[in-house]
Amino acid sequence: MKLLPLRNSSLVLFFTLSFSLYSYSQSGSLVINQDSKITELLEVKKEINTHESDNERYRINIFSGSLDGAEAARNKFKQAYSDWSTALKYETPNYKIYAGSFRSRLEADRALARIKKTFPNAFTLKPKKE
Repeated sequence: MKLLPLRNSSLVLFFTLSFSLYSYSQSGSLVINQDSKITELLEVKKEINTHESDNERYRINIFSGSLDGAEAARNKFKQAYSDWSTALKYETPNYKIYAGSFRSRLEADRALARIKKTFPNAFTLKPKKE
């Protein structure tokens, strides 16, 4: 195989570069024709999700014991993790603090890994149906 002389190589390179400057292979526009009922359906789905039963969600139990201990644990949790809600429940004979409301076990376990740094006795649970 014979190599092109330098002059021929430079001409080929010049024409290739000049041609590529004037080619627009990826320009264009996109128009999406969507039925208006899809937007309505999305709004209905959002409304359903806001009223979803808490019985179907995972929670993290961060404390179980006396009322004073529960209030102290709740305050400590709120200071450390303000992005999750807490709930104080009385289940004979203890007060319990539940944190978060997670749709999946994976979400709850990821949060639990963070929470265990501050509350080593915390655990994930799925509340009983009432």
